[in-house]
Amino acid sequence: MIYPVTVFGDPVLRKKAVPVTKDFKDLKGFIQNMFDTMYSSDGVGLAAPQVGQAIRVFVLDTTTDEEGEPAGIVKAFINPEILEKYGDEWVMNEGCLSLPEIREDVLRPESVRIKYLDEDFKIREEIYNGFTARVIQHEYDHLEGIMFVDYLNPLKKRILKSKLIAISKGKVIPKYRIKIPGSKSN
Repeated sequence: MIYPVTVFGDPVLRKKAVPVTKDFKDLKGFIQNMFDTMYSSDGVGLAAPQVGQAIRVFVLDTTTDEEGEPAGIVKAFINPEILEKYGDEWVMNEGCLSLPEIREDVLRPESVRIKYLDEDFKIREEIYNGFTARVIQHEYDHLEGIMFVDYLNPLKKRILKSKLIAISKGKVIPKYRIKIPGSKSN
């Protein structure tokens, strides 16, 4: 099932997500639906709050980087915890499925060490670098109620204000289904 993507202005995107337990109904099915939604929306990552669920799950596929070169991983992260961010900070132009039609430069550290549960609820601890580390940080932020526009300086935020208001009112036309704040579904 392909979910509509929840867009800016919906309170679920600003909530701190809660941990997932083993008794979450059909977690593997939910994760597969998140992958399907991400792929149908041309995304490289998707966090559960972006499909209206304030739980600590995100998925990503960084096997092709921004230049189309083979790269990273395809993986689901359950109850992740970033243990460390390190390395030189570097700028990359980021976008977000919950912020259609907005892209901005964001500064992030080049590496992360993360602990999480895999789909079998086994504890994993791994280090990621470069583009994959960036996507992990971006999706992890969603679980903390943070969006990439929060990293922008006040002037950039003011410039984007009218675009953000338009998104929250559904006055955007992305190539994927969206859930407008306050609506039951789209």
